[in-house]
Parts: sequence; C-alpha cells; structure tokens
Amino acid sequence: MIKLAKTAGFCFGVDRAVNLVYELIEKGEKVCTLGPIIHNTQLVSDLESKGVKIIDSINECPDGYTVVIRTHGVEKSVMDDADKNKIEYINATCPFVLKIHRIVSEQEDDTVTLIAGDENHPEVMGIRSYCKGKSYVFKNQNELEKILDEHNLCEQKSLICVAQTTFSLKEWKKCEKILKKLYTNCRIYSTICNATADRQEEAASLSLEADAMIVIGGRHSSNTCKLRDVCRTNSDTFLIETAEELKSIDLSSYNCVGVTAGASTPSVIIKEVLKTMSEEIIEKEVETTSAVTEEVVETADTADQADKAAVKASADGEATFEEMLEESFREDENSKVVKGTVVNITPTEVFVDVDGRKQTGVIAFDDLSSEPIAKPEDAVSIGDVLDLVIMKTDDSEGVLKLSKKLVDQFKGWEDIVAAKESEEVLEGTVISVVKGGVIVVAKGSRVFVPASLTGVPRNQELDVLKGSTVRFRIIDINPGRRRAVGSIKVVANEEKKAQQEALWATLEEGKVLTGTVKSLTSYGAFVDIGGMDGMIHISELSWNRIKHPSEVVNVGDTVEVTIKKLDEENKKISLGFKKLEDNPWEILKRDYPVGTDCKGKIVSIAAFGAFANIIPGIDGLIHISQISWERVKTPADVLNVGDEVDVRIIDIDFDKKRVSLSMKELAEKPEETIDALSDDAE
Repeated sequence: MIKLAKTAGFCFGVDRAVNLVYELIEKGEKVCTLGPIIHNTQLVSDLESKGVKIIDSINECPDGYTVVIRTHGVEKSVMDDADKNKIEYINATCPFVLKIHRIVSEQEDDTVTLIAGDENHPEVMGIRSYCKGKSYVFKNQNELEKILDEHNLCEQKSLICVAQTTFSLKEWKKCEKILKKLYTNCRIYSTICNATADRQEEAASLSLEADAMIVIGGRHSSNTCKLRDVCRTNSDTFLIETAEELKSIDLSSYNCVGVTAGASTPSVIIKEVLKTMSEEIIEKEVETTSAVTEEVVETADTADQADKAAVKASADGEATFEEMLEESFREDENSKVVKGTVVNITPTEVFVDVDGRKQTGVIAFDDLSSEPIAKPEDAVSIGDVLDLVIMKTDDSEGVLKLSKKLVDQFKGWEDIVAAKESEEVLEGTVISVVKGGVIVVAKGSRVFVPASLTGVPRNQELDVLKGSTVRFRIIDINPGRRRAVGSIKVVANEEKKAQQEALWATLEEGKVLTGTVKSLTSYGAFVDIGGMDGMIHISELSWNRIKHPSEVVNVGDTVEVTIKKLDEENKKISLGFKKLEDNPWEILKRDYPVGTDCKGKIVSIAAFGAFANIIPGIDGLIHISQISWERVKTPADVLNVGDEVDVRIIDIDFDKKRVSLSMKELAEKPEETIDALSDDAE
C-alpha cells in the first residue's frame, strides 16, 4: 500500500517563481537566474534547455537579459548593486522571506537578532544582511543556549528572534521554549511558512503509520532535508531525487510505504515515482489524505447513479458523434472528414468551399461551436480553413450539411483526457443547470460538475453560475462513454489558500487597509480585507457607546481599518475602526480646556452629584457641592435626567478620564447680590 501526503510538491512561493520564469520564456524574453531558481536539478536543467542562464553574481548578467531573483532571496547589497547599475531584474523572493527582511530591517540599530537556521543557506545570509545590529545563527537549542551564554545576551535590552522559513518546526518549538525561559523580553516572530509547517506535520503523522517513507526532492533543498529528518525518527526513510533511484531501494518487505515531497519538487517527478513504485498500486490501491482525491472517488462512484440525468445531459449527441467519428476517420475515398474554407457568413449559417467537392458546404449556427456564441463571427471568419464532418449530403439541393462542433468535440476530448492526467486547471463556460449540478463547456467538450463541487452554498440556486466563466479541474473521466466530471470548488479552494498565504505574508500590525463588511454579529463586524476576514470588535467600532454594530456599519460597506493584532497560529486578525482624530478626549483637549463654558445634558443622577454629557462620548461630574451656591440636600431635588444645563469645566484628569463640572460658578453668589442692594440703598 502506498500513502501519499496531502501537501506534497510546489509551495506557493516556488510555484510563483517557477511560473514567472516560464512566462518570461514564453514571451520570448532572455532570462537568467541568480543561482538556481529552486533546488531541483531536473527543473533547472529543463530551464537551461530553454535558454535560461544561471549566474553567480548580479554583475554577470548579459546585456539584454532579465535577472530573476530566486525564492530564497539575496543579500541587500545585491539588490543595491542591481539598482545602482540599472540592471533589469524581477524579484521572485518568496513573500514569507520578504516578511522576515522587513521585520529585521525595522529594528533599532542596537537590536540583536537571533536567527534559527543554517548560516550558510542563501535565505539566512539574505536575512542577516538586513539586520542593522548584531546577529547570530543557531541550528538547535544547544547552539542557542551557547550563543546566549557566550555573548551575555540575557542582559541585552533589545533582542528579537526569527526563523528560516524552512526551519524544523519541532526544533523551533524547543528553541522558543528556551528563549521564553531565559529571556522573557525577547520578541519572538514565528516565521516558518505555513506550507513548511503543514508538510512537516503531515510527514510526521504519515511516518508513524507507514513502515517506510520515500521523500522526493533535491538533496540540497533545506525543506526536503527537514522532511527526511522528521520522517526518519519514526520509520525507515529514503530520500530520492528521481524515480530512477528507486532501483537501488528494496521496498518489498514493507506493507505500507508513505510518500512525501519537498516544496521544490515538480508534480511530474512525484507522479513518475508513484508510477515506478507500482502501476497496479497506483491504479487501485493508492490512498491519499487529499480531500480532492476523496471527492474524485465519491464522484466516480455516484455520478452514473445519483446524477444519471445530469451526466446524460452532459453527453447529449455524443453517441451520434462517436459513431460518426469512427466512420469519418476511416481512410477511404468516401471519408466524411473534410476541410472547408469559409467564403460567406450569414446570421444563421456559414458557407464553405469543401476541398474536392462540387457541392456547397453549409454549417448551421447550432453546428458551429460547443461554446456559447452570440453570432457566427464569434467562432469563424472569412478565409478560415476548418476541419469539418459531413452530417448529410442533400444531392437534390447540391448541399453538404457540415458540423464544426463535432470535430471540436473530438479534439477537445483528447485535451480533456490530457488535462485529467496533468491535473491542469481548465477554463470553461457554464451553459446550463441540470439535475444534480451544472454543465460546463471547455475545449469543445461538456463537463458535468456536481452541485457539491460547484462551490455554490446549498441555500443558493445554481442559476447564479449560468453564463459565467469558471476555472475547474477534471477529477474523473469515463473514456468509454466520453464523459467527464469536474470540480470548480477544488480550484477555488486552492486559489483562495494561495491568495491568503500571499496576503498573510504582507500583513503587519498597524497597517491600514480597505475592506468590505461581510457580516455582523452582536459582538462585532467581520471585514474582508482581500481574501481573508478580520474582526472589528464592537468596542473598536465607535468612541460612543453602541448596542449593535449596525449602528455604525452595514453589510457591504467599504471601510478603512487598522490591523490591531495578528494571531498567526490561529490565523485571526483583529481590526480597529476608530480614528484617533475622532477620539472625544482628543477633541476635549483641543477644544474644551479648563475654564470653558458649555452646555451639558443630565444623563444620570447619584447621591453625590449628577453626570452631564458635554460632547459625544464624554460625561462630566457635577458634584453636589457644585450644583448651587445654596445648600442642596440631594441632586434629585433640583435636577432631572434630560435637563439641559449651563456648566463650566473646572478640572480634567486625562489619565483617569475624569471631567469635573460646575453649575454654581456660572451663577451669582448670594452674598454678592445682598452687597449690591445695600450699595444701591446708600
């Protein structure tokens, strides 16, 4: 039995860098990489065969070439040289590595940086170059303790710790524990990338189940070596770079073999290894923890039963098509596959000159394309040479009735089969909603997508997809019946995860973002900040007291928020919405100094005085002694809630957030009135 780890092969950063290089090649650009783009000999060789050069120094870049900076990143001096010498470059450094560069570069000059990793690894060398102060590298807890002791770092005022993105998660937890024990004020940043952590945890779990482990990847790849080290503690482990190396390994004595792969390992190599291990096992017994595969199995078992109507709808016309094609592609004089040149186009028909035929060729609008089109010009143009199938010969009218759609479907089916094998992501149009799912047309073929794999919530109608362009992957095919089953959901989930990983690498506390309010609860509002949700607690929505978030925001509102706190472990983001300039205490400080006379509204009454609201968000206390020059037994004798009164601000304690008010200072003293009357009498 073979068990394949769910997370195996290219991570987000590697996939991004490799695709970038291949895209440049396809555009016809001359490309060189600063060092191998990734630690995989086979892929690097393929790139070299396509003209990609590998250089050791930025200054070695040939004229007319674009330099691609590899995923590990480079030292700061390299980037400075490129800018200084105006060398064209594209930075493909992994966003997670760039995040570490940003963390260390933002520290003060006297900050000491501890780096968990390999000091000779390009990623670590790059990180150290961005440190302003001293930096030390350690591989394990023993080296960490030695560095702390030798350099007396426990006395250091400012100390931070980061980790190489591919560092061992198990070892990191040990080192983190040491730091928290010996240096409680050290700021620890968990910078091991999610893909690395997931791979290591999955590999550890799988190696406990398996009798032996095959780890696929480059021997110089840090993350691959970490996977090997994780696995070998639990079972016999073999690291290979290609399927060819399996010849030297005897796996016959193992009942269960686990397979995992590093982040720099192309999927084609993983597939070749699995195929080489056993064709039969690959076809019948391979198990995987992948949700995608579970969906494939479920769909393959049930598509022809629970969704017969849907599958049938997806294959309408295919029986005729298969029979026709079998006959049409025979090599005889009456072959029904012909070539025709478009000579005229009308709103309902296309006329063609057919090679070797005197009859007029006509393609009806419905036979032009499997893809949804509004007019014939969307599918063909005058002068186009088309492969066509003769559907009917009408000698009485001297007309050949032809179909382009059937030929396209035949060719498209081959592409569909290839897409299944390569796990290619296809793009197609949803043309109809049927029982149990939707029909998507791609490459001239119809693909059935079950409702559960559309990504549409159960409480929502599938009609929302009709007419839309979707991205999907073929998860099951029936070659005999030319039927295919696809999943939109699996591609959407992959893209969302990649988007979230890329976004998370750019987030930092204090950053201001624009987002959209997705939902409201009694305790706050959830905001989409570009593929991930953060929460604004109700206390962060307004400086004033509110009972529900809907008093401030509504679903669909575009809002500007500030990242208050990031919880990377639990992937939670706390957001702030209140603006400093709206802080009532700042307004009070600016516009209402001690001695200011203003209006107040009584909001509550106590035995010792009354509270009056003077500006939104701030209530001041009118002490019983400050209500009147005359003796007041209780504030309730002279004041009621809701009364508007004239008050003077007599004291402000900004630290304790207290304001003292006086009513009597705005009233005449009784003795002053008596004295004034006496003076008048004289």
